[in-house]
Amino acid sequence: MLYLAFPKQIKIMKTFFLALLLVFGTSFVSTAQKYGYIDSDYILENLPEYKEAKEKLDKLAERWTKEIEDRYEVLKKKKEAFAREEVLLPAEEKKKRAEEIEKLETEAMEMQKLRFGVSGDYFQKRQELIKPIQDKVFAAMQKVASNKNFSFIFDKANQSNLIYADDKFDLSDDVLKELGFKPNNK
Repeated sequence: MLYLAFPKQIKIMKTFFLALLLVFGTSFVSTAQKYGYIDSDYILENLPEYKEAKEKLDKLAERWTKEIEDRYEVLKKKKEAFAREEVLLPAEEKKKRAEEIEKLETEAMEMQKLRFGVSGDYFQKRQELIKPIQDKVFAAMQKVASNKNFSFIFDKANQSNLIYADDKFDLSDDVLKELGFKPNNK
């Protein structure tokens, strides 16, 4: 009699383990992470406020570049004039002009550093004009990712290591919609 009960217990245990495996197996599938990506360049280019900010920044950079080029042009002319006249000038005048040229050269380099250096005017103005827009895009991207249950979002712009991405995982248009803009077709 004990022999007959043993196969029933094995069958019950097999059923129990299969059910247990099925429950745990589906729970892992349901918690799978979703991945998506955006193209921040595409998003920014579709935002009118970004275009305006970039235009302002470009105009400032152009104006500052012209100022610096003008200083270097004056410097170049002074150096050329000094080179032509150097042999005719007395020692005192040579020294005076050399110092003047050195001063102009230092001023030009300082102007360049002031405008385009690491913490220069261009960087500051870019932070002022562009960063708030990038922050809005980031907040919208986070909202879209959260609403659609994405665990990771990659950016395919700006020297990304993203080698291949299926368009169905591109959330760029969703981010634009979240920002209140109608996306252009890529």
